[in-house]
Amino acid sequence: MIREVLAVTALFWGVNFAAVANATEGGETTQYERTEHYQPLASDTLTQAVSNLKSHNAHLQQLLDQPSLSDGDLVKVHELTYTLELALERLRSVLADTADVLEEVHLGSETMDANRVRDNAERYLEVMATLLQ
Repeated sequence: MIREVLAVTALFWGVNFAAVANATEGGETTQYERTEHYQPLASDTLTQAVSNLKSHNAHLQQLLDQPSLSDGDLVKVHELTYTLELALERLRSVLADTADVLEEVHLGSETMDANRVRDNAERYLEVMATLLQ
């Protein structure tokens, strides 16, 4: 049980699990090696975020389709999550803004303001076209 807890903790903090396991089993290792955290792919735009989600979700699915996950697979999952989290944050931000734009479409339709509807609906549909491609 302690090894599993240490493995998860090590993965979370970026510590080399082999060094942790060796130290906990009475090995000679006294200094932990740090694994560099992974640099996520940028999701500066919605297009980048969607592209990153598609590619990294596909890679994650490939890993999950295996009968079991090796330690190396789990490290790869850990690496993928950096880009996925950044892409989801961009998506969350864009969707929050888009919800406001759609509300403007709704309010414009209530007040019979065709220009308000047209301007905001075009912005809304542009975002949706990128998301749903």
